[in-house]
Amino acid sequence: MNNDVKTAAHERISELLGELIGLSNRLHAHPELGWQEHRSSADVAGVLADHGFTIEQPYLGLETSFRARYTPTGDTRFTVGLMAEYDALPGLGHACGHNLISAMSTGAALGLARVANRLGLEVQVIGTPAEEGGGGKIELMDRGAFRDLDFALMAHPAPVDVAEARPFAVTHWHVTYTGRAAHAAAYPQRGINANDAFLIAQVALGLLRQQLPSTVRVHGVQTNGGQAPNAIPERTEGRWYVRAETTAELLELEQRVRRCFEAGALATGATLEITEESQRYAEMRTDEQALDFYRANAQALGRDFSVDPAAATMNRASTDMGNVSQLVNAIHPYIGVGGTASNHQPAFAAACVGEGAERALRDGAIALAHTVIDVALSRLGTRPAQSLGVSS
Repeated sequence: MNNDVKTAAHERISELLGELIGLSNRLHAHPELGWQEHRSSADVAGVLADHGFTIEQPYLGLETSFRARYTPTGDTRFTVGLMAEYDALPGLGHACGHNLISAMSTGAALGLARVANRLGLEVQVIGTPAEEGGGGKIELMDRGAFRDLDFALMAHPAPVDVAEARPFAVTHWHVTYTGRAAHAAAYPQRGINANDAFLIAQVALGLLRQQLPSTVRVHGVQTNGGQAPNAIPERTEGRWYVRAETTAELLELEQRVRRCFEAGALATGATLEITEESQRYAEMRTDEQALDFYRANAQALGRDFSVDPAAATMNRASTDMGNVSQLVNAIHPYIGVGGTASNHQPAFAAACVGEGAERALRDGAIALAHTVIDVALSRLGTRPAQSLGVSS
C-alpha cells in the first residue's frame, strides 16, 4: 500500500514536471533580493493556487511570505510543511539555487495533494523570504508560524548530494564606524579616520583567528570605506558574519569578535555601532528517522551519497531552517545539480537551470514527497485512510 501511494505521488509530479521547470526558470530569470521577492512569491503561490491550494498572502504580516494549504476531505491526521525559499544574492542572482528550492517544494506538495485524502494529510507550502541573511523563517516563527506542523522539510541545491545538514549557528552584523572628515593633506589633525578603525579591527580579527577553534568562522566585507583619497573617511560600514557549531558557542565567540571591533574605535576615537541584521540562525536538529527515509528514497531515484567529503561541505552553510528544526521535526538535505561550481559563484547560478538542474528538481520533488509519505505512515502507525482511490 505504501508503494501505491508513492506511485500516485510520483506520477503526479511527473505529469507536472514541465510546469515546475517553467516556474524554476522564471524565478531564475527574475532574481529578487530578500524582503523584495514580490514577483517570486506571487509566482510560486499562483502555481499552487491553480492546483487547488488555499493561499494566505501576505502571511502573518510579512509582505513577501505566503502559506498555501491543501486540506483532506476527512480528518487531518498529519500536517507537513514544505519550505519555499526564493530570495537571490546581491550581484549573483540565484547562485544558491533558491529557484529550485521553490520548484521542488511546490512539486512535492502537488504530488502529496494527489494522495492527501488517503493519508489524512494536510499539505502546506510556506513561502519564507530573506533566507540569505534576513531570517525570514525566524520572523515567521515569532509570529506563530510552523507550530501546527508535525514535520517540516525542504531540499537545497548543492554541487553534490549530501543527506544531513550540519549548518553553523550564525550572527549577522552590520558594523559602522563614525569619525570626523578633514582634508587629508591640509588638516589631517582635525580628522578621525573611520577607515583606520576598520583596518585595526580587521587586523585584530586576523590575529584572533590563531586562537579560535577550527570549527568557527569569522568573515565579512567592508561595504563603504570612504569617498575620496584626499578626504579622511568620516563613515565606514561593513557586514560581518560570526559562525559556530552551536548557539551557545556562538554567544561566547561574539564577545571576542566584538572586542576586535571595539579596538578599532578605541585606537582611533571613532564611534562604533554594531546592529544585528537578523536574529541568530541556530544549528540544525535533524529528525534522524526522516533523514533515513529521505536517503533511501533519493537512492532509489539513482542519487549517490558516496561523494568526496571535500566536495560535500555545502551542508555546513548556515540556514534559518535550523531555527525551525528547534521547534518541529525537520530535515534539510542537499541535492546535487552536477558540475564543478559551488554555491555563491556565478557558475553555480548558471548550473541552476538546464538539464542537471531539471533532474535535481524532479528527483528532489519526488524524494521529498516519498519521505513525507514514509514519515506520515510511520508516525500514524496505520495504513492509508482509504483504499486505492486518490484525491483530486
